[in-house]
This record gives sequence, C-alpha cells and structure tokens, in this order.
Amino acid sequence: MLGAAGGVGLAAVEIGKALGARVVACASSDEKLAACRAHGADETINYTTEDLRERIKAITGANGVDVVYDAVGGAYTEPALRSTSWRGRLLVVGFAAGDIPRIPLNLTLLKGCSIVGVFWGDFTRREPERFAASVRRLGEWFEQGKLKPHVSTMLPLDRAAEALEMMASRKVIGKVVLTRT
Repeated sequence: MLGAAGGVGLAAVEIGKALGARVVACASSDEKLAACRAHGADETINYTTEDLRERIKAITGANGVDVVYDAVGGAYTEPALRSTSWRGRLLVVGFAAGDIPRIPLNLTLLKGCSIVGVFWGDFTRREPERFAASVRRLGEWFEQGKLKPHVSTMLPLDRAAEALEMMASRKVIGKVVLTRT
C-alpha cells in the first residue's frame, strides 16, 4: 500500500487485514510506518530510504504482491506496478505526490496485470446497491473493532488553513478533524 499512513491508507490497512491479507504498508517516514504497524500492517517499507522494488522482492520471496493500493502516484507507481505478481492489480486511488504517472503499458502485457481506477464518488452514484452493502460491511467491522479510525489532530474550524498546511506538507498521520469550537 502506497500512502498507507493517511486516513484512507490506514483504513485500507485494516480492511486488508479484515479480508485476511498479508499487508505491506509503504510510507515516507518511520513514524508513519509505526502507525501502520499499530493498525495491523505485517511488513513496512519506508520508500524515502529503501528501494521499493528490492524490499518487495525480499518480503515476497520475489513473487511480488497481488494488489497494490496506490494513493501516492508520482515516482512510486511504476516500481510498485513492476512489483506485482502475475495477474496482480494496481488500484489507482489518488495522486498525493502531485504527479500523475505515465505507465509503460507493456508492463500490463508482460505481467497479465490490471490497472483499476478506484473513484469512490462515482461508485456511490453508479452502483448504489454495492455501495450500501460496502457501507454495511464497514459498519460491521467497525462494531467488531476491526476498523479504528486514526485521528492525529483535532483543530477548531477557524484553524482550517493550518490543517490544510499540515496535510500539504505531509505531516498528518491518519486524519485531521475540524471542530466547531
């Protein structure tokens, strides 16, 4: 999982564990990776200090990963796609790095893999029944304690600009919550 320490990334770590997956969480600092481990990640990779492809090879015995959750984009997408197993999937969730990557499509041919866009907003509109079932399942997992949203900071609404600065500078682990007071 690229960008595993954000609010959605930590939820993805917990969802992966709830589904029985072995979760490899990738983030940009050791502090963020500690949060990933606290939320259930089995393995972690600091992609600012470690070679992403080499670590994935070491962790998977050179078999690659079955699914890549990519909320980062930029320079990490292609090495992550190259690190998928045969018939693996790259889930495109967002572009926190700012750059939309250009992928050599021959990789999909050579790996028999899929690149899947994950756009929650349109999913809710186009597939309302599946969306409702997903929300019910998430609610069940929350009630069972399998999902524990991580709030790193709570700020009053009048400090919203500060919250945005924290997010833009990638200092947030989990979510920043704005309150009315």
